[in-house]
Amino acid sequence: MKALSLIGLKKTFERGTPNAKLALDNLSLEAEAGEFITILGSNGAGKSTLFNAILGKFRLDRGKIVLDGEDITRLRDYQRAYSIGCLYQDPMRGTAPNMTIEENLALAYTRKASRSFFAVNRKDSAYFRTLLAELHLGLEDRMKTRMGLLSGGQRQAASLLMATIAEPKLLLLDEHTAALDPGTAAQVLELTRRIVAERHLTCLMITHNMQSALEMGSRTVVMDSGRIVLDVSGEERAQLTVPDLLSRFRGTAGHALDNDRMLLG
Repeated sequence: MKALSLIGLKKTFERGTPNAKLALDNLSLEAEAGEFITILGSNGAGKSTLFNAILGKFRLDRGKIVLDGEDITRLRDYQRAYSIGCLYQDPMRGTAPNMTIEENLALAYTRKASRSFFAVNRKDSAYFRTLLAELHLGLEDRMKTRMGLLSGGQRQAASLLMATIAEPKLLLLDEHTAALDPGTAAQVLELTRRIVAERHLTCLMITHNMQSALEMGSRTVVMDSGRIVLDVSGEERAQLTVPDLLSRFRGTAGHALDNDRMLLG
């Protein structure tokens, strides 16, 4: 059984109007349990639309989404949130800035502990402190600090813990280092690599950094016009360089992957 199966997803926005936009074009993708897939594509390729479809932000025109053997196609977004962790580009998104780090982690942890109970007890507090210490950012000594007072990198690191603390069946990372400086981005990516591996999480990561797309995870997918036009893994992926990837994309999609805002490293 696959951890995630996307079967023939199709979505047209503003259908039947002059502004109709085909965002997902019969897209299919499968992921094994614990597989880490990076996703590339120019603006408008359908990457974020794909994530929003998985998260249940809109109703598909056609297709099926199966997560860990359960058909979630018709589940509402809040119902899917118990099984899917998500981290966004904006460090301010997805957290409660006026709540402390500890309270934010406790709120995220309730997805695993209980769907209706929220409290911070001594045992959980000790667990949160241990997790924060593993980030090596000194946040374990700032658990009573409000999230809104953290730097962008600290907040993304804490948000990564929030997204994974309940051990979701699927982790979605939507350009989660794009707003960070290069040094901080590299640090958060390394944390991402370690946490995903240690918790054996099934993960999809959107990135515009082509080097990261080849180095992170074990499989790289390229999207164009709502379709998957390239899917590489194993030895084939290991041998690819950024120029190779650009060349492969040009041959498949008919235009350059780096015309947009792709980064070479």
